[in-house]
Amino acid sequence: MAQYQNVFKRYEKKYLLNEQQYQALTKLLQGRMVINEYGCHTICNIYFDTLDYRLIRASIEKPVYKEKLRLRSYGVPRKEDTVFVELKKKYKGIVYKRRVPMTLREAEQYLLQRKQPHTFCQILKEIDWFLDFYRPIPRVYIAYDRIAMCSSENANLRITFDTNIRWRESILDLSKGAWGNTLLGEGQHLMEIKIPGAMPLWLSQGLTKLGIFPRSYSKYGNCYKYYLINSADLGGMQSA
Repeated sequence: MAQYQNVFKRYEKKYLLNEQQYQALTKLLQGRMVINEYGCHTICNIYFDTLDYRLIRASIEKPVYKEKLRLRSYGVPRKEDTVFVELKKKYKGIVYKRRVPMTLREAEQYLLQRKQPHTFCQILKEIDWFLDFYRPIPRVYIAYDRIAMCSSENANLRITFDTNIRWRESILDLSKGAWGNTLLGEGQHLMEIKIPGAMPLWLSQGLTKLGIFPRSYSKYGNCYKYYLINSADLGGMQSA
């Protein structure tokens, strides 16, 4: 299996852009940021939560510490393709992401049946604890099309643009296609700036000039607040 970065520690700032802001910002980034080798690609996720959505309900209350578990793939995977079981935590504004790569078949057996994968590492022990404590189940599928950029001057600076965010609460299987209900409005782009420290001055000044300011936006959180909370049976359980 290929080598992947499995531990991340960084600040993540989010911005919701309209089409005009997006076009103006891409001009500002020219010469400073380059699109990575994957170009525009689709990211697929299954978020795990408790029967009563305990994790996302706690998260949207903006606590000092929060955590979540998701299964992620890049593109629609087959059962033998590599996916990532990710444990993501946020403490005092700093995001800590730890993940373990395995095949989709292994990941499903691990998360749904608690069959241990061939891989063994400290991160897996942390995920084991999370699974034992919360007993989470698949709750929602969220996919989006992403353009990721990296700085030509600072290797630690990354900017991503997500569009066509869609979700579904049934058929929670990554291999069943990247389809779902629309979450973002037409012409909207969700931008994330990911950096381990302070933002470069040129970028901060450029965002201010364009009237682009950070805002809180959680894909899973918005999906829950605007859709799932109104239709979900908090005592029930969606089929995976």
